[in-house]
Amino acid sequence: MEWRSAGLSWADRERPALVWERGDVSPLVVGRRVGFRALGRRECVGARGNACPVAAVVPGRGTQARCAECARLDRAHSVAADTIADDPRTYRVYLAWFGAGMVKVGITREERGAARLLEQGAVAFVWLGRGPLMAARRAEELLRVTLGVPDRISYAKKRAVRAALPGVDERRGELERMHGFALALDGWPESLERVALGERGVGGHGEHGVVDHGEVFGVERLGGVGGFAVTELVDGGVVLGDLVAVAGPDLYLDDGGDGGRLVVLDSRLLRGWRLEGARGAERTNVPVREVPVVQGGLF
Repeated sequence: MEWRSAGLSWADRERPALVWERGDVSPLVVGRRVGFRALGRRECVGARGNACPVAAVVPGRGTQARCAECARLDRAHSVAADTIADDPRTYRVYLAWFGAGMVKVGITREERGAARLLEQGAVAFVWLGRGPLMAARRAEELLRVTLGVPDRISYAKKRAVRAALPGVDERRGELERMHGFALALDGWPESLERVALGERGVGGHGEHGVVDHGEVFGVERLGGVGGFAVTELVDGGVVLGDLVAVAGPDLYLDDGGDGGRLVVLDSRLLRGWRLEGARGAERTNVPVREVPVVQGGLF
C-alpha cells in the first residue's frame, strides 16, 4: 500500500503524529519501529489545498516540496507576507529558546496556542504580548532590533545544539530575564497587550510563564549524540529505525547500525513522495550527513 505524507502534526502536544493525505493519522510512539521506502519521483504538493497543475518534479533536498510557482502562491496568502493587514484574529508575540544564547522572536495566532512553537522545535518559550496582527508585527520588529534577536534560526543550528542543552532551570532563567527586558522597552504598540510573567506554564495556551518542551520532545534521550541527518530521499531509498525522540519536524531514529547509529529525519522531506513500508530493509540507506554537537548553544 502506498501513502503520501501531509506532514507532522503537534495538534496533541503530548503525542505528535504523522498525518497522511487521505486523512489517516499515525501517532509517533517512542520505542516503536518507524520505516519508509520512497517510490518514483518527488512531486510538488501544490498550494493552499490545490494540486500543482503540472505535477512538477521538485528536488529531494527541499523541505517545502513545492515548485517555484506554487511556493509563490502559497506565500502570497501567508501571515509572513503581510498581505492580510485587516485580519481580525488575535495574535501573540513570543520569545522562543533553542539553546544558550539562541533565542528568536515571533508571532502566532492565539487560537493555535503552542502549536507553532512545537512545530519549530522550540525547547522553551514565553509569551510577551497579544493583539492585532499589525501591532504584533511592529512589536516583533521592535524586539528584533532592540534585543538583537533574530526572527529565524536555521534547523541545522537547532539540531546542532539539541543534544547538549543546559538544564531546565538555566533555559527558564534566560527567558525570564529576556522577558523582563522586553516588557520594559519603550515603543510598544498601544493596541498590543503586554503579557506579564506569572506562574510557570506546562502547556502552551494561556500560561503566562516559561513553557518548557524538553520532556515533550525527549531531548534528554539524545545523550549528547548529534547523529546523522537525512539530506534527501531517493527512489527506492529507505529510512528505518526505532523512534527515540521527536522535536519540531525532526524524528530521531536508532537504526541499529554501528552500535546504535542515530538518524535524524526532517519529516518535511517526506512530502511529495509516494511511500510504502520498509519491509525487508535492515537499515537506513539514503544520503546522510553528520550533525555536529555544539556545546553551549552559540555558533
